[in-house]
Amino acid sequence: MTISVIIPVHKGGEAFQCCLNSLKQFALPEVEIIVVADGDNESGDMAESWGAKVVRNSPASGPAKARNLGAKIATGDILFFIDADVTINENTLPKVEQIFSQEPDLVAAIGSYDDEPGATNFLSQYKNLFHHYTHQTASEEASTFWGACGAIRRKIFLEIGGFDESYRLPCVEDIELGYRLKTAGYQIKLCKTLQVKHLKRWEVVSLLRADVFYRAIPWTTLILRYSQLKNDLNLQWSSRISVVLVYGLLVSIIATFWWPAMWALVLGISLALFAINFSVYRFFYYRKGIIFTLRMIPWHWLYYFYSGLAWVIGMIRYYLFSPIIKGNSA
Repeated sequence: MTISVIIPVHKGGEAFQCCLNSLKQFALPEVEIIVVADGDNESGDMAESWGAKVVRNSPASGPAKARNLGAKIATGDILFFIDADVTINENTLPKVEQIFSQEPDLVAAIGSYDDEPGATNFLSQYKNLFHHYTHQTASEEASTFWGACGAIRRKIFLEIGGFDESYRLPCVEDIELGYRLKTAGYQIKLCKTLQVKHLKRWEVVSLLRADVFYRAIPWTTLILRYSQLKNDLNLQWSSRISVVLVYGLLVSIIATFWWPAMWALVLGISLALFAINFSVYRFFYYRKGIIFTLRMIPWHWLYYFYSGLAWVIGMIRYYLFSPIIKGNSA
């Protein structure tokens, strides 16, 4: 069984160099490495000098089309998609081969970020560790695909039409592919030991923009279009209840200006939020300590706030402005 690694890159920089270095260290010579330079000649030149097969796409059209271009020239039985800001380890590619060798009926598999993010600032550690926790506690019978660390049989990928190229930005093109695979009756597995390291540095603006406009709002459109609201990943019942509690907390805090007795309700809702998310906070406590955990709790509650807001915006856009041009939904 042969593997083709496909990496779309746009302004890859130092992180992309680290990505290539990890492949040089851990990928065997027979593994095909395909880099699609999406409007990025500098990264394309870097990949060519490194020895990868390079496809140049100009002007930039987004990772969905870039991945599809790479898949068209790939020769491997398995297409393994990774992002340009992740690195693999010594177990990543052997794990991909093992998964598909042992499960001949499996069509696709996704992995997880590891628990040692590359960027050291607080938001990067919080965001990437939360992503790791979400995947590590999710169902192994995955409900979607993931382009940052996802493998699929090439034959099925081409038959189903690949990624939807109308998504012109890094968005939910991988989730949309997963929904089509599931609708067609194919199995996707979440392999929790298949891991890569995420190097991306998150700042306040980039985190909020990605979470709200690139994921939550367009994901809402997909959920409504495919009627897919599984109790999994970010859509678990605990998360849905937490969204309601956060808005109840906000209303209660505002009400205290008129009825001081409402502070009792504020305390009660806060305790309920802490209790329902206790496993998350325990995870962060053991990984990063008490100070970090106390810092991340407000961000976690803010996450529930803007997730709920994005859901409402997404529903309004879907029902009032359908059909939505998916490329503009990001």
